[in-house]
Amino acid sequence: MKKIKIIISVALFITSFFCFTTTSFAAQVDGKYVTLGGETFGVKFYNDGVIIVQLEDFYDGEKYVCPAKSSGLAVNDIIKKANGNDIKSNEDLQKTAYECNGEPISIEFERNGEILERKITPIHNTAGSYLLGAWVRDSCAGIGTITYYDTDNNYFAALGHGICDNDTNALLPLGFGEVVHANISSVTKSITGKAGSLNGYFTNDKIGNLTKNTDVGVFGTINNIISNKGKIEIADLDEIKVGKASIYTTINCDEIGCYDVEITKICTSDSESNENFVIKITSDKLLEECGGIVQGMSGSPIVQDGKLVGAVTHVFLNKTNEGYGVAIQNMVEHSVD
Repeated sequence: MKKIKIIISVALFITSFFCFTTTSFAAQVDGKYVTLGGETFGVKFYNDGVIIVQLEDFYDGEKYVCPAKSSGLAVNDIIKKANGNDIKSNEDLQKTAYECNGEPISIEFERNGEILERKITPIHNTAGSYLLGAWVRDSCAGIGTITYYDTDNNYFAALGHGICDNDTNALLPLGFGEVVHANISSVTKSITGKAGSLNGYFTNDKIGNLTKNTDVGVFGTINNIISNKGKIEIADLDEIKVGKASIYTTINCDEIGCYDVEITKICTSDSESNENFVIKITSDKLLEECGGIVQGMSGSPIVQDGKLVGAVTHVFLNKTNEGYGVAIQNMVEHSVD
């Protein structure tokens, strides 16, 4: 998930696999309190349909063809149905093409929020298999960080940005997602030009299920009651300021750490943006062990003056001790329908 800007940045969710003690808070968007996160989590994300990530010509024995492209399908289209049947996996689409015997099939797909329909005729390749000429993806998995839990409304918020396709950067349509705790086993340090990563494994400790995938974070229901944690107040947008702050994140097994950072620039209060301010890592430990910000830290809560102000979202590839944060108010606004 890369972006080209004045500075190059990369979102911090990975799809691969200091306060040196866990910290509790007793500390409101208009008087609202939440429970602080900081734990790493693993997510198994299944699309609502399959997303086209690449169109590719193939040889039919006489010429190179691509039925999907010829029929008007494009990268980032989300195929929902074929011949009236729901498409939930790559295998579902492959099976429909295989069984068509060269007859046209009806494809229902979503493009930019609009449902469209096209007729497409699969063509056999030199091996005799009927193909569409489209590479599609139906799921992904990765590690990120919980931002906060709202126990009053039984949901959690995480990542600070959406789960996107690695190849096209398109926001993936959520079909179903299961969220579990993850333990960190090692850290690959960030270096100039390349983001590092938190490396770990999923546990059997289920947090809940995803219900929303948005540009400013993912949200889901809480499976278990959150205990042994106090609550922290959510800051208003105008309370975020340039100055010292802290992030809470996990870089060692399941131990949440508190690390010094500085908010160096306020960018925008746009509720659709996940790049609302710039943070700079000042913690010697985080710089030494991680090289600054790494993939998997997305969603790490940012606290300033005793209030939750936002979450880590991106790292700058040309300066890995800096990155973007999303304002917590923007995440809260997207947490409800």
